[in-house]
Amino acid sequence: MRNPRTRRAQASACAWIATRVLRPPLYGCSSLTRGIGRCTVIAVSRSGAASLATATDADVASAIALQPAGSAADAESELYRRFAPRVRLFGLKHLRDEMAAQDLAQQVLLMTIERLRAGEIRNVEQIGSFILGASRLTCGGIRRTERRRQDLHARFEMPELDERSREADVFGVEAVGQCLAAIRERERTILIQTYYAERSTEEIATALGMTAGAVRVGRHRALATMRECLDRRRTS
Repeated sequence: MRNPRTRRAQASACAWIATRVLRPPLYGCSSLTRGIGRCTVIAVSRSGAASLATATDADVASAIALQPAGSAADAESELYRRFAPRVRLFGLKHLRDEMAAQDLAQQVLLMTIERLRAGEIRNVEQIGSFILGASRLTCGGIRRTERRRQDLHARFEMPELDERSREADVFGVEAVGQCLAAIRERERTILIQTYYAERSTEEIATALGMTAGAVRVGRHRALATMRECLDRRRTS
């Protein structure tokens, strides 16, 4: 049995799409195929984006949920336009990093749109609350991953060389350490985990909250940067 509130929201969305998004002269209500609380949009007018700008958040979310996946680009763009700045500000407050906040906004909105396409968000009237909850959960996961990365980096960070070690540095240990310190922190952690801690790609990916493919790409870039740095030192 469907939730009455869900059925009302779906009926409202069908009516809104028929009157504001579809072109009345060519596509009236007859161009909506009504099923069990659902409708399929046959065509969208060129003025749909302008109508979406005045729609409620629930109507925009319903327009995504009730159309075939990938055919509600205007509604998806409008949902992103409305909520991405809010999620970004939430990320800035809790993550205190602009790039991390932007990544959070993209991740949360992408997940929300995918859930709407799959029909997994039943109460579209509460789409704002859903996005806020998703932002909290995702933000918590990002912070946990960052803490794990910092712990790993602290455990396997290369120690500073003392004066005696510097004098005996016939194999370029100091040069390697300086080049290693110059690369990006995440890529440095991947190299240390690979060649010092002797961890597998899958173990590193799990520890850093990355995919195995991203770890391989990061390691490749880090090694290329290290080679360039050491070559410059040898020639100079």
